Amino acid sequence: MRIVIAGASGLIGTHLSTVLRHAGHEVVTLVRRAPSSAAEIGWDPSARRLDPASLAGAGAVINLSGAGIGDRPWTRRRIEELFRSRLDATATLTQAMHQLDVPPPTFISQSASGYYGDAGSTVLGEGTKAGTGVLSRLCVEWEAAAHAAPAGVRVVTPRTGVVFSRSGGALGRLLPLLRCGVGGPLGHGRQYWPWVTLPDVSSAFQFLIDSQHTGPVNVCAPESADVNSLISALAAALHRPAVVRVPAPVLRLVLGKLADELLLPSQRMDPAILAGAGFGWEHASVARAAAWIAS
Repeated sequence: MRIVIAGASGLIGTHLSTVLRHAGHEVVTLVRRAPSSAAEIGWDPSARRLDPASLAGAGAVINLSGAGIGDRPWTRRRIEELFRSRLDATATLTQAMHQLDVPPPTFISQSASGYYGDAGSTVLGEGTKAGTGVLSRLCVEWEAAAHAAPAGVRVVTPRTGVVFSRSGGALGRLLPLLRCGVGGPLGHGRQYWPWVTLPDVSSAFQFLIDSQHTGPVNVCAPESADVNSLISALAAALHRPAVVRVPAPVLRLVLGKLADELLLPSQRMDPAILAGAGFGWEHASVARAAAWIAS
C-alpha cells in the first residue's frame, strides 16, 4: 500500500514510518523543506499548499502534524500555534482530498487523550464526552477538522495516551533523573495516565489502517495505572529509588498552564475498541513496559 504521512519527523512518525516500510508498504512523507528523495513531497500547511496529486493512489493518509504540546511554555502565542499547526495541516489534507476524483479511502488523523480533560477515576470509553480546558477544545476542533474529509473516506481519530519511549517522548526528561536515582512522582501521583509504549502505538496505527473502524479510538495500554504506580515500576526496573516527588505547586510555578493540562490531569482511558477488535499489545502491563524501557 502507498501510505502518505504528514508529521513523520516526530517521535511517533519516525517509528511508524520504519515499521510500515518493514511491513512492505511504500511510505511517502510530507516535508516543509525541499524534498531530498522520491519518498518526500513538499507542502506548506500554514499557507494551505499541497498538490492534490501527492495523495493520488494512496491507500491511507496519516496525519501526525502539530507543534509539540510540551516543548515550550504556554504563552497565548504558543497556544495559538498549537491550534493553528494542527488545524491548518488537517484542513490542507482534507482540501487536497476533495480535489481528487478518487480520494484515499482511509484518513487516520491524530488526536489525544487530552480530549477527556481531567476526569478523576472515571473510566473513559470512546463515547465519553469531551472535557474542558485548552487541550479538550484543541482535540474537539482537531477531530472535527479531520471529519471534513470527502464522503466515503473512512476517518479515524486515535486519541493517543502518554507515549513511553526509551528516549524522548513523555519520559525524555524524567528517565535520566530516574536512572540517577533522583526522580519521583509528579504532583500527588494519584492521577491516572493513559500510558502506551511507542511500539504499541505504531502497531495500533498499522492495525487501524487494516480495520474498518470509523471515528475515535483510545490508543493506550489495557492496564490502567496512576503516576505513583508508573514511576515506582520504572524505578524498580532501573534498580533505583524514586522518592523525590515534585509537588503540584512547583510544577505550576515552573510550567504554568502546561502542568494543569498535561501532567496533573487524571484520565483513566479504556482502549475498548482496540481490545474488542482483537488488537494485541506487546506491552500490555506496566511491568512489561517498565522492563522494556529499562532494557
